[in-house]
Amino acid sequence: MPARTPLDAERDHLAASRAALRAMRADAEALDIGDVTANWVNAEVLRSEIEQRIKSLADLADTPLFFGRLDYLRDLDADGEHGHRFYIGRRHVHDTGGDPMVIDWRAPVSQPFYRASKQDPRGVRLRRRFGYDGGELTAYEDEHLLDPGEGEEERPSALLQREIERPRVGPMRDIVATIQPEQDEIVRAALSGTVCVQGAPGTGKTAVGLHRVAYLLYSHRERLARSGTLVIGPNRSFLRYIEQVLPALGELEVRQSTVDDLVAHVPVRGTDSAAAARIKGDVRMARVLRRAGRAGGRMPSEPVVVVRGSRRWRVPAYELEQIVRELLDRDIRYNSAREALPRRIAHAVLVRMEEAGEAPDDRTQNAVARTPAVKAAVKEIWPPVDPAKLVLRLLSDAGFLAAHSEGVLTPEERAGILWEKPPRGVASARWSAADAVLIDEAKDLVERTGSLGHVVLDEAQDLSPMQYRAVGRRCSTGSATVLGDLAQGTTPWATESWAAALAHLGKPDAVVEELTRGFRVPREIIAYASRLLPAIAPELAEATSVREAAGSLRVRRVADGTGAAGLDDAVVAACREALEHEGSTGLIAADARIEALADALAAAGLSHLAPGEETSREARLTLVPASLAKGLEYDYVVLDEPAAIVAGEPDGRTGLRRLYVALTRAVSGLTIVHAAPLPRELATPAPASSPAG
Repeated sequence: MPARTPLDAERDHLAASRAALRAMRADAEALDIGDVTANWVNAEVLRSEIEQRIKSLADLADTPLFFGRLDYLRDLDADGEHGHRFYIGRRHVHDTGGDPMVIDWRAPVSQPFYRASKQDPRGVRLRRRFGYDGGELTAYEDEHLLDPGEGEEERPSALLQREIERPRVGPMRDIVATIQPEQDEIVRAALSGTVCVQGAPGTGKTAVGLHRVAYLLYSHRERLARSGTLVIGPNRSFLRYIEQVLPALGELEVRQSTVDDLVAHVPVRGTDSAAAARIKGDVRMARVLRRAGRAGGRMPSEPVVVVRGSRRWRVPAYELEQIVRELLDRDIRYNSAREALPRRIAHAVLVRMEEAGEAPDDRTQNAVARTPAVKAAVKEIWPPVDPAKLVLRLLSDAGFLAAHSEGVLTPEERAGILWEKPPRGVASARWSAADAVLIDEAKDLVERTGSLGHVVLDEAQDLSPMQYRAVGRRCSTGSATVLGDLAQGTTPWATESWAAALAHLGKPDAVVEELTRGFRVPREIIAYASRLLPAIAPELAEATSVREAAGSLRVRRVADGTGAAGLDDAVVAACREALEHEGSTGLIAADARIEALADALAAAGLSHLAPGEETSREARLTLVPASLAKGLEYDYVVLDEPAAIVAGEPDGRTGLRRLYVALTRAVSGLTIVHAAPLPRELATPAPASSPAG
C-alpha cells in the first residue's frame, strides 16, 4: 500500500469539509419554526431568512471550498505539530462540535493570507496555496515565510499565476484566491469612508469593488441589511457579465443596476446630440432646476381667515409672507416646506387664540391646519410640483428656461437644449437619458431621495456631473466605492479629474487609490496599448503587468487591393485561429462594422453570441461592439480595424480612448487586423506584424 502523501491529507480535509457543509445545510433545512414566532409576519420573515441561509450553504461541486492554508507560529500541540492551522475559503464551515474547518476569507484571521510576506510574516510560518481542476484538489504550493534558507526574495506563485491565466468562458468569476496585497487594502477599507480606485486595465478594479461589497456585508451585516447596498454598472451587458461574482462569495441579495435604471422615472425613447447631452449633464443644470422649482410658489397677497365656532381668526398677508420666507431660508425640500406651511399658519392662529385667553392644544393646531381656508392658502402659495412637468416646461418653454437660467447658461446653450417641437405632455415626450437624470434631480428637490449604506460605482469615469449627483443622492448618508480609469473615458462628458467627480458625488474627502500593476493583460499587450496614454491621459502612470506572454500580440495588415471582403476574410481567419485555443474569444469592432462581420461569421459557419449572452450559454466566440467592450474580458481578442473604431467617435481623443479600451480586453492573446493605416500613436514604433489577405 503506497504511503499517504500530504496531498492525500488535504483531499481528506476537503472531503470532510464538504461533508460538514452538507450537514450545516441539512441542519438549516430541518429547522422547525412552527412554535417559535409570535405571528405570521414574523414567521414569514424568519422563513425567508432561513431560505437564504440554505441557499448560501450550497456546495458548488466545481468551486473550491478552500484555496489556501495558514499555519501560525504557536506553541506545539500534543502531537508535536504546530497548532493554529486555518484553511481559507469562500465561506465558513464548521464541524458538529462547532470547530472551524474552513475560515471565511473575510475574517480577520484570514487577512495574512493576502498580506503576509517574508519581510512581515504576521506570525505565519507557512502559507499553502491549493490548485484545483474543477472541484478536485490536484496540487499545493508552500511558502515558508520564516525560513531564511529560501532567501529574502519573494518568488512568484506558480499556482497563483495559473489561476490568473486560467481560461475563462462565460461570466466574470471571483478573484478571492488571487487577491493581491494592494487590492486587499482597498477591499478591507473601513465602511465609513469612500474610496476611489483609479485602475489601469487588468488591475482588477471591478473585482476589487465586488469583493469589497462582500467584505463589508460580512463585517457590517446588520447595518447594511437595514440600509442596503447597490452595485452600479455602465450597462446591462456588463451587469450580466459580473452577476455571478457575489453569489459565488455567498452574497445573494445585493442589488445591481445601471444609472439609467436608477433614474427611470419616464420612458426613454429619444436621444440627444453630444452637445445637448453635455449641457444637460453639466452641473449648472442643478442651479437651473433649483430656480425653476422654487418658481412654482408665490408670495401671499391675501390674509387667511380661519373660522372656529363663532370666532374668526385672521393671519395677515405680511405675516404669511414672513412664514414663507423663513421656510425658503431654511433651504429644505419643496414638499417638506409644503407640509410645514399649514402647521406654521395654524401656529400663528393658535398664538392669537392664546392672546384672547383660550387654551388650544396640539389637537386644535392639527384641526386648524386642516381647515379649508388654510388648505386653500397652501395650494395657492405652495402648489404641488410634478418633477417631470417641471423639466418638460424647462425644455419646451423658451421664456421659462431663459428666466431661470439667466447668468447660468448662454443663449446658445439654451437654444441647444430646447425641443424644436414641444410635446403635448409628459406621456408624449420623447425623453432622453439625460432628461431622465434632470427629472431625478427635480424629484430630489421636491422630496428627498432615499440613501443606501454603500454604493459601488463602476466605470465611473464616463458619468456626467448630473449623473454623479444622481448616484451621490443614493449614498448621501452612506459611503461609496468608486471604480474607473480616466484613460477609458469615452463619453463626451467623461470626467478629467477624480477630484471634480468626487465633489459632484458629494464625497470630496474620498481617498483616491491608484492600481497600476496588472494581472490580467499580458505585458506585451498593455505596453502596446499604453502608447496611447500620452494622447488620452498624459497625467496617468503607465500600467505594468506581472504576466510575461511572448507572442501574445499580433498585428496583421490586410494586403492592398483585397477591399472590404479581404478584411472580413482576414478577421474570420484570425477568429478561427483564436478558437483553436482553450477559452473564450471576443471579436471587437467598431459599431458600424458589426452587421458586416456578423454576416461574414455566419457565411463562414462560425456561430457567435452578443455581449452578456455568455452568462446563459456556453460560448466560445462573442461579437462585441466597441461601445460595449468596456469592463469585459476574453482569453483571446481579435480586434477589427482600429481606424474604424477611432473614426466612430465624435472626436479623435474619444476615439483613441475607445481604442485603448478595446486593446486591453485580452487575457492571453490579441490579434489586430487592419486594412487602413493604424493611428500614428500605434504605428510608431511599429510592432512586429504580418500581412494577411
